[in-house]
Parts: sequence; C-alpha cells; structure tokens
Amino acid sequence: MPAGKPAGVRCIQLTEDNRCRLFGKPERPSVCTQFQAALDMCGEGRVEALINLSRLEKLTANKDPSH
Repeated sequence: MPAGKPAGVRCIQLTEDNRCRLFGKPERPSVCTQFQAALDMCGEGRVEALINLSRLEKLTANKDPSH
C-alpha cells in the first residue's frame, strides 16, 4: 500500500491464512520489518493479538481535525 495502510483496513499483502506475501522480500515496508512480536502486544493467541492490534490502530489513526 504505497501511501500506507489506514487503520482498520486489512493489508492487501495478507494471504487468506494471514501470512505476509512480502515477508523476507526487500519491498516489505520498513514499519513491518521493524515490528517485533512481543507478549504484551500479541498476548496468548491470535484473538488477543487482533484485539490489541485493533486498539493500537484506533489510538494511532489520523483524526480529522474538524471533528
């Protein structure tokens, strides 16, 4: 996604089983390469990880200053 991935939008590089098509490739975005899985972010499993990721996206989403 050349302009970045908006919060709440599924990355277009994810496969049906949620694997990154760009993993290990030089064109993988640096933000993805720099992300390190950790217990406080990923929790105990997929469901907890997705909840945490959704919360993080909402907290860091660009907000329209007119609202």
